[in-house]
Amino acid sequence: MSDPKGVAVGVPTAVRPDPQTGDGRYPVAWLSIVAPRGAVPTATSKCLCGRDRSAVGHGKVHALIADHEAHRDTCPLRTPKEGKAAA
Repeated sequence: MSDPKGVAVGVPTAVRPDPQTGDGRYPVAWLSIVAPRGAVPTATSKCLCGRDRSAVGHGKVHALIADHEAHRDTCPLRTPKEGKAAA
């Protein structure tokens, strides 16, 4: 058996299990806020369902944060239609 390419001769190699074995959860939506000291804050809210919103200014950023949190309950990727019909 030959050594894998890019590995020094004599260096032992081992196949390790994937360290990123998760519990089945994965991110669906992201909220990014940039608020440098003394500057106008900005924020973006993106979701895999296609939602993509942004805000500039203190009041609008706070409103976008609240809207992003509310989106959790209405996102079609988080609330399957079958579950609503069965309920």
